Amino acid sequence: MQAYNERLAVPASWWGLVAGAGLVGGIILLPVGPAAAGVAVLVAAALAGWGLSAYGAVRVRITDGFLEAGRARLPLSALGEASVLDAEEARSLRMEKADPRAFMLLRSYVPTAVRVEVADPDDPTPYLYVSSRNPARVVEVLAAVRRRNAAQ
Repeated sequence: MQAYNERLAVPASWWGLVAGAGLVGGIILLPVGPAAAGVAVLVAAALAGWGLSAYGAVRVRITDGFLEAGRARLPLSALGEASVLDAEEARSLRMEKADPRAFMLLRSYVPTAVRVEVADPDDPTPYLYVSSRNPARVVEVLAAVRRRNAAQ
């Protein structure tokens, strides 16, 4: 069962970059001819759209037994305390307080995050930094799923 699912999609304003990329592609090939410029508009816009879509396709999921954050998939039993990071705390942890051994699922357009300690002594990763638009909900669901799993 999936208890939480969040897609860290890019903001709507970023899609203007797709139009801009198409326009630049067309301008670059305009001296070659209008047909080449038209093709360049389509190709550049398609590539920019694909890139933005792929960048914003990353998900944060909590299931009965696992936390999935991008490529990371850890059992809940290997995780320790989870804490909500407001915008200032998240910025600090991304910059001067960052541990190079930490796993960072970072999206610059999401100002808040969750810090989840890794309790597994065999894992060199001290914590997970996971960008989230609703970090309080992530912490709440993590706690609820852990309680439910412990009761079983």
